[in-house]
Amino acid sequence: MNRIDTILTAPRSTDLAALLLRLGLGAVFLAHALAKPLVFTLPGTVAFFAASGFPGWTAYPVFLAELLGGAALLAGLRTRVVALALLPVMAGALLVHLPNGWMFSGQGGGWEYVAFLMIGLGAQALLGDGAFAVRRLQRG
Repeated sequence: MNRIDTILTAPRSTDLAALLLRLGLGAVFLAHALAKPLVFTLPGTVAFFAASGFPGWTAYPVFLAELLGGAALLAGLRTRVVALALLPVMAGALLVHLPNGWMFSGQGGGWEYVAFLMIGLGAQALLGDGAFAVRRLQRG
């Protein structure tokens, strides 16, 4: 076994993989949350939710879920629970994007990106915190 194989198969590699996934998901959810007030505005997001068939007020809990969930994932706080809690948010997004076809680059954005995020959240829930999580650092 060469050095690269040893590094990639070490038990620690799973912790690093979970870390990378956690950071990627956290950044995406934080970016999506911040786009709501900073790019689309919260009233604009409320209008979009209403036009998509959801009660407009649900834009606020979705914003908070993405904001707090993204921050928690970045920090590694309750990673499994947060990943599972974000799945219903993404299921709602999937319903919005399903009629737009597969490719996210299509008009209105397709469902493939949303589906991939859902798979990522499922994998994160199975993997757990990973390396450098606040929860693990607290335990020593």
